[in-house]
Amino acid sequence: MEVRQLNYFIKAAELLHFTDAAAASFVTQSTLSQQIKQLEGELGTPLFDRIGKQVRLTEAGSIFLIHAQKIILDIKKSKQALFEYGNMMNGQLNIGVTYSFSSLILPALTPFSQKYPGIAVHVESGAAGQLENKLRMADLDIILAFHEQTDSDGLEMQPLFSSRVMMVVSKNNPMAKLHKITLKELAKTDLILQGSGFNSRDMLTEIFKKNRVSPNIKLEMNDVHSLLSMVEAGNWVTIINEKAITNWDGLIAIPISGRELYRQASILWQQGVYRKRSAVLFMEELMKVI
Repeated sequence: MEVRQLNYFIKAAELLHFTDAAAASFVTQSTLSQQIKQLEGELGTPLFDRIGKQVRLTEAGSIFLIHAQKIILDIKKSKQALFEYGNMMNGQLNIGVTYSFSSLILPALTPFSQKYPGIAVHVESGAAGQLENKLRMADLDIILAFHEQTDSDGLEMQPLFSSRVMMVVSKNNPMAKLHKITLKELAKTDLILQGSGFNSRDMLTEIFKKNRVSPNIKLEMNDVHSLLSMVEAGNWVTIINEKAITNWDGLIAIPISGRELYRQASILWQQGVYRKRSAVLFMEELMKVI
């Protein structure tokens, strides 16, 4: 069994078309077909049902696909670990951040890049579930998120800090003079919130529901930077954790009276695998500025 055979098999399983899989693998169709037949011969079972030019996975093929993907992923991780061993201060660091966390990493990016100029940093923002899938497939090295817990297989969560959930308005908004606000009073304002499906929004929806409050949500935006820009420029009101407005001088956070609400900031790693040295170094730099 060879690595290239596994790659050909995985590509064919993804596309369910040998011609397309061969083109995507930069080999001829006859080469790809021959290699997959050799793999099937070694395994002693067909992996595909061939129906003219179309193919579909057999039950054995579906089972083998899970293991083949894991083998290729483990090889990828092993190569990365060895590369880092020989190139400690070089390579690429891929960081995933949930939208509410985006502004928090900004103060750490410049000093980190100055200290380790050989490490190229790629930052990707997204929803927690989307980022977790990429972390699991090793497309990301680390995730930073306001995320209380994860049931996702293969991921490990490391708490960083907690942040209060508060009302946020522009400093020019008349409500900026308030010392606190109740949840019922807050629900009467024109709210701009993240869309449903995001952890922070789902948490707020549950809080409103438990308190039998119907919020006046006028606008929903998934991009937190754009959301906060609108709050800063007008009389909009939002509800967000106070750490999310770090570096936003035109905004002010007002406590919500009653039971205080908190969001947990965490690091998500792949469980039980080699931790990229550059990710560890970045976390050390981030902790200096948070």
